[in-house]
Amino acid sequence: IGNLVLDLSVLESGGLIDSNCFSSSDLNLFMSQGNQAWSNIRKQIQKLLNIDNPILRDNDLLRSKAFFKQSDVRMHLPANIGDYTDFYSSRQHATNVGSMFRDPENALLPNWLHLPVGYHGRSSSIVISGTPIHRPHGQVLPVDSEQPCLQPSKLMDFELEMGCFIGRGNELGKPIQTKDASKHLFGLVLVNDWSARDIQKWEYVPLGPFGAKNLATSISPWIIPFDALEPFRISDPIQDHPKPLPYLQCKQNWTFDINLEVHLKTKSIQFSEVIAQSNYKYMYWNLAQQLAHHTITGCNMKTGDLFASGTISGDDPNSYGSMLELAWKGTNPIKLSNGEKRKFLNDGDEIIMTGYAQGDGYRIGFGDVSGQILSPVSIG
Repeated sequence: IGNLVLDLSVLESGGLIDSNCFSSSDLNLFMSQGNQAWSNIRKQIQKLLNIDNPILRDNDLLRSKAFFKQSDVRMHLPANIGDYTDFYSSRQHATNVGSMFRDPENALLPNWLHLPVGYHGRSSSIVISGTPIHRPHGQVLPVDSEQPCLQPSKLMDFELEMGCFIGRGNELGKPIQTKDASKHLFGLVLVNDWSARDIQKWEYVPLGPFGAKNLATSISPWIIPFDALEPFRISDPIQDHPKPLPYLQCKQNWTFDINLEVHLKTKSIQFSEVIAQSNYKYMYWNLAQQLAHHTITGCNMKTGDLFASGTISGDDPNSYGSMLELAWKGTNPIKLSNGEKRKFLNDGDEIIMTGYAQGDGYRIGFGDVSGQILSPVSIG
């Protein structure tokens, strides 16, 4: 609420909102209650915060207990995250990567336009914004070498993504249809899915990323529920060539107009500099399609599960969502105002991602997700 944080447990203990879940250390219990409960609580909070409502407005003691300065609060992971899935759903990003490493005329693999490609990530290494990230060691294949070696990654990268939390899950063996997505999808967070590109290049064939992506995934602490994002829902991209199979077709749009920025701060500059400006609307496969595909096998989603969008890149080079694309595999380094150049991230570099949806006279902010690259730990 502006620069303040509202403690919902205070409202709950005072009987001002109809709930019994905000004394918990995470949002899982609340998220498990379903979309009707989410909407009801949101309306009750809005009513209490209305300028014409005297309950909070005129009670100094209650306000002193319920509101805290954001600067005085330490944020934690908002949910107990059981499982994590990372998708690969930005067509421009997939095209860019395919063009770099394969034939540009056949940048997308044959399955990409038929299903939301994804892989299972590592929930244990999901960390809250502000957590520093050590440069990882990994097995890589040096250029002009036939034998791999173990070394710190030399090609550390960020990936601009958004993540969606599962509210209410499904039973094992019972897929979720796209038309029912709103009953299960709780809200969005900012995501930086760190990537060690040289480790990834050596390991990803034939089963995809492993150590290159399990080192850390940073998320913002604020989950923005879809009720708040409803004014920013926009048309999904046209999917006619080819048309998705029936289980992936949607009657409701699940694309949102959310502005995204990536800032880079180095050890030599006082303030961070914007290196990319993108938008969540640059997604080919939407949230409902990702959920339907994830569960079509009968996979059971659970409250607090997280899935990420995959790197979000637009058509303009300034809207690319990774260093791999912004510097085009190191052939076109990013130039900063002090003359520094970057092909990939150096030790001491900090990445700050921000996001917001702009309404008429108001803004829905996502806060930020930040992380600094530290030197590798010694492994003996």
